Amino acid sequence: MKILVTGVKGQLGYDVVNELTERGIETIGVDIEEMDITDAASVERVIRDAAPDAVIHCAAFTAVDAAEENEELCRKVNVDGPRNIAKVCRELDIKMVQISTDYVFEGTGERPWGPEDECRPKSVYGRTKYEGELAVRELLDKYFIVRIAWVFGINGKNFVKTMLNLAKNHDTLTVVNDQFGSPTYTYDLAKLLADMVVTEKYGIYHATNEGSCSWYEFACAIFKEAGVEVNVIPVTSEEYGAKANRPANSRMSKAKLTENGFQRLPEWEDALKRYVQELRKAGFLE
Repeated sequence: MKILVTGVKGQLGYDVVNELTERGIETIGVDIEEMDITDAASVERVIRDAAPDAVIHCAAFTAVDAAEENEELCRKVNVDGPRNIAKVCRELDIKMVQISTDYVFEGTGERPWGPEDECRPKSVYGRTKYEGELAVRELLDKYFIVRIAWVFGINGKNFVKTMLNLAKNHDTLTVVNDQFGSPTYTYDLAKLLADMVVTEKYGIYHATNEGSCSWYEFACAIFKEAGVEVNVIPVTSEEYGAKANRPANSRMSKAKLTENGFQRLPEWEDALKRYVQELRKAGFLE
């Protein structure tokens, strides 16, 4: 089997390529230099030349606040990009894994969102990711749409690294305590995607590490695990004042993974512990 992975320079794409390679699967990792997903001709040329059996599409415009001011670019990447890939996958009869997000939901209530729940995104980022989903669903039968949330990995920027960096120069940090979700380690997620892509159990899935917390609780757990002393003050989303509307409830049901025989990801606390150990090895933590 041969698999093409987009966004290889990002957190998830990096780990997916490593996981597939470790399993002995022929893997081609591309980023914007090799394949500009917003350019239909570039997408068709690269995928036809590679002739993969599947595409795992990890590349995306993920800067949630910046998306509010760069809607045109965000739409090109998050809507036109997956559409361009899906068109070629349809022509060549290739299966596609489209990575999506918790932001497709309106984020109210406390019940975990199910894969078939109605999508009512409240931000530019959320709307474009949902439209990207629709493009894939309209063009393909052989697709996996995998919604993820609160991602952290060894390659690239994320909340864990941001908190640890801020703690180097600040005695006190404010973190929102009214948004709840599930932190997700890309190392664990990559294993699931590698398991999934070799099957034909197509459809929409949710994939995060098990358990949930607020961003404030996540921050406190990060500092405890890293052995860093800093005063963390909980604030409301309104007090924090971010540009983009963020879901208050990003909890997502992973029951469909179990129903289809896929192994669910470990508890987020366990994932965080392993991740901090990797950060130490990489010299990020003293």
